[in-house]
Amino acid sequence: MRRSLVLLVAAVMVTAGCGSSRTPSAPGRPDRVTVGLISIVDVAPIYLGKRKGFFARHGIDLTLRPAEAGTETIPAVVSGDLEFGYSNIVTLLLAAEQHLPVKVVVNGNNSTGVDGRDFGSLMVKGDSPVRSVKDLAGRKVAVNVLQNVVELSVRASAAKAGIDPNSVEYVKLAFPEMPAALANGQVDAAFVVEPFQQIVLSQGGRPVASSLVDLAPNLSVAQYFTSKRMVADNPDLVRRFTDAMTESLAYARSHEDEVRQILPTYTKIPRAVIPKMVLPKWVPEVDRDSVEATARLAQKEKILQSKPDIDDLMP
Repeated sequence: MRRSLVLLVAAVMVTAGCGSSRTPSAPGRPDRVTVGLISIVDVAPIYLGKRKGFFARHGIDLTLRPAEAGTETIPAVVSGDLEFGYSNIVTLLLAAEQHLPVKVVVNGNNSTGVDGRDFGSLMVKGDSPVRSVKDLAGRKVAVNVLQNVVELSVRASAAKAGIDPNSVEYVKLAFPEMPAALANGQVDAAFVVEPFQQIVLSQGGRPVASSLVDLAPNLSVAQYFTSKRMVADNPDLVRRFTDAMTESLAYARSHEDEVRQILPTYTKIPRAVIPKMVLPKWVPEVDRDSVEATARLAQKEKILQSKPDIDDLMP
């Protein structure tokens, strides 16, 4: 991940002088806004908000552009190619540590905060000799990205269990590859999120920790952000986007049935799995205590080299 951030900084340096590609809308017309985001369960509220007309009501013509990772969206937002982006908290803290001009505008999603009932968990196969996190010392654990929020949360579980987080071997695997890797013994455990959590459960797997809960009781996992230039040059648009996103998050939280209905429109999750999935908690406010806890542990575990200016990053 440290190498990824070096590449990210280089990309920002190359694009920062290019200027915004945003074409001002004609008077009386909605503002055209493009948001870069990963096509996962977590971002269902923005798709739902677009369908319900929340963004249109706030004068926004919204386009959603899929990305592979938050490290793609940060340089695109800073350069002005995107007006807003979505990324997890550790990637944003790493960007802030590198003094990249990004600003969180609204929360994206939270852990449920419920141990044993979260949208992601640290899992082993059913016949594994691993009975608890303590048994993972010296064993392989799959995480989707090294030195990011998932690895950090597993490290939190290890510390809580009383073992050295560095005694675990972290193996990078994409979430879709994890169920098979667990089943064939390629790894001893894996941190999986929905819908892959349900796939592992269907194979007889079992959870040994709710690692996001171990990282912070009410973890703000990811946020929507923009560039500091956008905040300075077009604060009205930032406010309207934030208001529309706030409505979308509130609506999603109180209409889980509609969330599940919209998932097949932008993901490839099998319809049979969707009713069983545990959904994230959607609230507009970033839990600052969880951000502080994440930053402290990221420093302790050498994912962050120094503490970034959290006040400058957060709304």
